Amino acid sequence: MSLEPESAMSRTLYTYFRSSAAWRVRIALALKGLTYEAIPIHLLRDGGQQQSVAYLAVNPQGLVPALIEDGSTITQSLAICEYLEERYPSPAILPADLLQKTKVRSLAYVIACDIHPINNLRVLQYLKGPMGQDQQAVDDWYRHWVALGLQAIEAELERDKSERFCVGSTVSLADICLVPQVFNARRFKLDLTPFPRVVAIDAHLNTLPAFTYTQPAKQADAE
Repeated sequence: MSLEPESAMSRTLYTYFRSSAAWRVRIALALKGLTYEAIPIHLLRDGGQQQSVAYLAVNPQGLVPALIEDGSTITQSLAICEYLEERYPSPAILPADLLQKTKVRSLAYVIACDIHPINNLRVLQYLKGPMGQDQQAVDDWYRHWVALGLQAIEAELERDKSERFCVGSTVSLADICLVPQVFNARRFKLDLTPFPRVVAIDAHLNTLPAFTYTQPAKQADAE
């Protein structure tokens, strides 16, 4: 498998169909109408292709996504999204208003910095492997931390009476983070009944092309 982008001027995304972090970037690229070459990195096959020598040369952290554009490599999904926002500012995924922009980032960070890292695949694998936890314990761990994070998000959405988008009346970085996280919560059979605004916003966002087109099941590497 070659991990080389087509050329220094191409846009290449190293992705995995079920990675919520990679999905965030796919949504951002779709919203901004940016095409790219997708190079799948299977997180389970061959012991985890993200740990191959070839991929570690792309991203030494051994995580997806990674974006290469104009010969430069960018890692970390939120950093990639903010790079895309600054380089391709329309349509915007961050509000112009400072307080609204800060609120968007706050909600996005709850997901990307507090919920996701402790439920990342490598964490779950460590719990089940070296820590010796059975699948039920691992699933309970996942559901506990996701529920705790969604409680905080639901409270913020309730404060603003949000119904279609996390903040304001257009798609933002917070929405880009929310949909993949809700998808994963459903995969792990988390009861979403306590989070009606989260569920309503997720349902609305999943009617928009940038979200539906980038869903895991519609990716070339989907299983």
